[in-house]
Amino acid sequence: MTLAPNELLGWTATGVFVASYFFSAPAVLRGLQMVGAMLWILYGVWIGAAPVIVANVLVFSAAAWTLLRARLRSAQQARQHSQLAPEELGI
Repeated sequence: MTLAPNELLGWTATGVFVASYFFSAPAVLRGLQMVGAMLWILYGVWIGAAPVIVANVLVFSAAAWTLLRARLRSAQQARQHSQLAPEELGI
């Protein structure tokens, strides 16, 4: 069985997106969702399917936003932690 290049792209996108759910680290999950969505966007452009493109632009945007938000919160918490006095840290 030989797959056409666009079918191979679609199946690869499916595999990447499904694989993302096997990772417990949120950053890895979101990163793989973004890669999968980008592959789906390319597939949608290739076959001329606007609904596939739009749906995956939304998925990519949501994954990127949640990843960015988590990183910003983590950086903010690190800054707050570094500003605590030694007695507040139990030192």
